[in-house]
Amino acid sequence: MKLNELAAHINDYQCYQIELCRGYDYVSFHEDLKKLYHIAGIDNKPTVFLITDNQIIIEEFLEDINNILNSGEVSNLFDNDEYEHIINDCRLAAKEYGIIEGNRNGIYEFFINRIKNNLHIVLCMSPIGINFRIRCRMFPSLINCCIIDWFIEWPKEALYNVAMYTFSQEDFGSNELKESISKLSTDIHLSVSEAAVRFYNELKRHYYTTPTSYLELLGLYMTMLNKKTKELTDGRDKFRNGLNKILETNDLIAKMETELTALRPTLEAKQRDTEKLMIKLSEDQEQADIVRSRVKEDEMLAKQKAAENQIIADDAQRDLDEAIPALEAANKALDSLDKNDISEIRVFTKPPQLVQTVMEAVCIMLGQKGDWATAKIVLNDSNFLRKLVEYPKDDITDGQLKKLKKFIDNPEFIPEIVEKTSKACKSMCMWVRALNLYAHIFRTVEPKRKRLEEANADLDIVMRKLQQKQLELFNVEQKITLLQQEYHQSINEKKKLEQYLTLISTRLKRANKLTTGLMDEQERWKLSIEQYNIQLNHIIGDVFIASACIAYYGAFTINYRYDLMQQWIHRCHELNICVSEELTLFHILGNLYEIRQWTIQGLPKDSFSIDNAILVTHSRRWPLFIDPQEQANRWIRTMELQNQLKIIKLTDSNLLRILENCIRLGLPLLIEDIAETLDPSLESILLKQTFMSGGRLLIRLGDNDIEYNQNFRLYITTKLSNPHYLPDISIKVTIINFTVTLNGLEDQLLNDVTSIERPELEEQRNQLIVKINTDRNQLKIKCEFFSEKD
Repeated sequence: MKLNELAAHINDYQCYQIELCRGYDYVSFHEDLKKLYHIAGIDNKPTVFLITDNQIIIEEFLEDINNILNSGEVSNLFDNDEYEHIINDCRLAAKEYGIIEGNRNGIYEFFINRIKNNLHIVLCMSPIGINFRIRCRMFPSLINCCIIDWFIEWPKEALYNVAMYTFSQEDFGSNELKESISKLSTDIHLSVSEAAVRFYNELKRHYYTTPTSYLELLGLYMTMLNKKTKELTDGRDKFRNGLNKILETNDLIAKMETELTALRPTLEAKQRDTEKLMIKLSEDQEQADIVRSRVKEDEMLAKQKAAENQIIADDAQRDLDEAIPALEAANKALDSLDKNDISEIRVFTKPPQLVQTVMEAVCIMLGQKGDWATAKIVLNDSNFLRKLVEYPKDDITDGQLKKLKKFIDNPEFIPEIVEKTSKACKSMCMWVRALNLYAHIFRTVEPKRKRLEEANADLDIVMRKLQQKQLELFNVEQKITLLQQEYHQSINEKKKLEQYLTLISTRLKRANKLTTGLMDEQERWKLSIEQYNIQLNHIIGDVFIASACIAYYGAFTINYRYDLMQQWIHRCHELNICVSEELTLFHILGNLYEIRQWTIQGLPKDSFSIDNAILVTHSRRWPLFIDPQEQANRWIRTMELQNQLKIIKLTDSNLLRILENCIRLGLPLLIEDIAETLDPSLESILLKQTFMSGGRLLIRLGDNDIEYNQNFRLYITTKLSNPHYLPDISIKVTIINFTVTLNGLEDQLLNDVTSIERPELEEQRNQLIVKINTDRNQLKIKCEFFSEKD
């Protein structure tokens, strides 16, 4: 089939195949033939029609194919409407070949000739059994109108070359070993073919090996070899890392002991330095307290003096406040005068009495003679008003006040009375009286001012001393702050050093305890590494034997399996391929705890059944159990019960629906009680023909693409004790013979007798298996933790 698809692709032919699904019948086959005729006859495309014998579910398919091979057409394939469509679709193309449009028979004949030219039918049939002979007799066109291409078994040379090509990119350490493995794979395949012949001759049981089986062996071997190599390498590296960690821990212990010895004197020195700093800090703190006390006393004194000075200043200010408003009012009145007001007074030859009196008082204040003539001269001064405003009021003499007294005592020397005579003289009268009042008050305030100045001078001296002492206190406090910082830093360093020493001591104790406890483990780990190295040295041969067991010997009985195993091991020795001593499938792939779980779930305890279970769990193909005693059936039901196992028969009308649900949801499915054939619609499931589309993993089931859950598992069982499965089934599944043999029955009876006669031994055995596995798991977890811990 694959070769035909390749040839069609090379020649640009479209390869057409029918897709079998549940309910596919003769009508469905005719619909496919119509599509095929449309492609080849109307679309004029070169097409290959590929059909296999397992797709021929009813013999009428071959009758139609026989007609196509003989004449190119199938009777009654098209109804009248379809016939008209063909005529209309081919009319233009037929016209180009000279066929007139009205010649309907000619157009149809043109359509059939196109089909003969474009359509190539390829029939893939197995010669095994009687069906092929019967069909060749019933449908002579299969012989007369076909070229028979008989594909025989691959010769030894082809098997060897395929193996060499498969292993070409793999590293086996040497080309000689690669050639030996290729020879071994060839010999194993041929030995299985010989065993299958002997198997039939002696037991009348059928088993077939095909090139597909051989390719499965090679592919399975590469997968298992990489997986097992990684498993053993990881296990060895974990123990090796553990040993390295122990050695590193020993070196670290020595370093920590040296560091601990060196740090103890440092800690003692740091303790002494800290104590000295503490003493120095206490002394400086006492000195600072003394200075701080003095500064507080000086501050109190300065505050007291400042309060006294403020009282004096407030007293003097109250006295001045009595004269200042009058003086400001007089100045304001003077500001209201202008040259016209002065000229009004100056024009008087003989002024009124009050005007003369006011001017005489003004002249006395200005230090002039108190007569009208002098007054006129003063009035003529252009700066007269400015002199009055800027008069030095603090420089008024006692003589001036004495001369001024008669004017002040004059009852008419009042601004309101003077205003009646002259508005300008009113302002000057106010000025004179205000200055007189200020002068008298000033004489009262002046001693207070002098006393205030003296007090301020004393206060300045006190404040300067206070500032000096505050500066001294600041320096002392700065020094204390630096000492405190140094002290805290020393304390922190001391604490860190103590913590570090404590940490080192704790680590040292733990490390000593750990290394002491791991002394025995160190030897065990060395032994484990040696065992892993031995397994890695044997892994190429061991895994190949295990792969051959999985790929080939599932259908054989226990004696044939043993003979094949011994034959393969002997061949490994001849080819200088290292394999383990006493090699068995359980030795390579078995797990005691897993096997214990299987036996609890109903798996018989004999070695034959255990090997069968290992085949189920490690094969890449779905298992088909030959299970006349239904032991496998019961085991599967119990094992998959908690996973919501679905059970169905091939005859069930809901097969595809249940299968689709299981595939989507990832549920296990058991198809039981099959005969010697499988439903063709299961082919994509058996071959696991998954593909990616839109980021989803899909598989085609019938005519639908459904999402494929990788948790899906399929089990198939038959009650037939000696079924005959043709190669097309054998290459799609792993046939596992679960038939109870005499040796297997002896093992099972021995186990049953032991459990009945000495149940305490059986119970003890089960407990020991569980305990050993639990201890191994815990030991594995701890070893992984230790080897991965930094």
